[in-house]
Amino acid sequence: MKIKDIRNFSVGELNNKLIDLNKELYQLNNQRKINQVDKPHRFFIVKRDIARIKTVLNELKKEGKNK
Repeated sequence: MKIKDIRNFSVGELNNKLIDLNKELYQLNNQRKINQVDKPHRFFIVKRDIARIKTVLNELKKEGKNK
């Protein structure tokens, strides 16, 4: 997900995306424990998207904007 796409989401949508990505990361970690990870590069992608969403949420919080 690109940062300009993330900035177009509302706060509620960003929170939902964040929940979904955290669930996916949890599932990936469980797969890693039993050595069944099909796409190991997903760890990097999911963690990066989580960080981007948290950054945008923090920026919106500091600006006091609620889309």
